[in-house]
Parts: sequence; C-alpha cells; structure tokens
Amino acid sequence: MIRFDTKIAVLLRDDLATWQRLNVTAFLVSGLARETPELLGEPYLDADDTEYLPMFRQPVLVFEAAAEVLGTARGRALARGLRFSIFTDELFQTGNDVDNRAAVRAVPTEKLALAGMAVHGPKNAVDKVLKGARLHG
Repeated sequence: MIRFDTKIAVLLRDDLATWQRLNVTAFLVSGLARETPELLGEPYLDADDTEYLPMFRQPVLVFEAAAEVLGTARGRALARGLRFSIFTDELFQTGNDVDNRAAVRAVPTEKLALAGMAVHGPKNAVDKVLKGARLHG
C-alpha cells in the first residue's frame, strides 16, 4: 500500500441535500487540480488504447460537519497558510464563473456562508484543519 505525505480532503456542511453534496465536491476538487497539477497522475488507457483523462494520484477523503466546524476549519487553513477552494451558499443561485466570483467577492471573509471547502497539504496540517469533522458516510 502506498502511503502519502499529503492529504486531499473535502469538507461539506452536513445539512446539504445529496445533489448539493455531489455538486459542491466536484467544483471544489477542480480548484485543487488546477492549483496543484502535480496531484494528477498520467492519462488512463484501456486495452484498446482509448485514452481517458488523468485523475488525482491519491485518494480524496470527504468529510462533513456543522456550519460552525466548517467556519473554524476555514480559519485554521488560513492560519496555516494552506491553499483551499470554497463553495458558498450563494453559488447555488449563480450559473457561471463570473457570477460565482462576484458572489464570493461581495461577502467579507468572516460572513461567508460556506457549503464546503477542499484542501490539500501535509497530512498533519490537514488533519488539524479538519478537527471536529467526521468522514462522510
């Protein structure tokens, strides 16, 4: 079994509907892939040499927590200097990247209504960020 020094984690607010959890997770991890391309492996090939896009080379763990824990996790990630992506409640009402960014820009950091966040970094730092969250299940 391969052991990784880093962790990729998604933290979702525990009151989201199933479709929201899936949608938020997909959007959040796209930010990590763009910011840290070395997280991606090589393209996949099947036996007929059909090529498929690469995916993360390590597992993505999905956690859930109450809104307060999510806010605390955001603060911990900022304090540790970790880069992370966020998804706010306002983004459920927008339909494109320009409006998404404007919706986030309009709200002060401490007042962001987070639906989720994704973070990548050293295992111990990510574990500290996620303290109080539980594995999604």
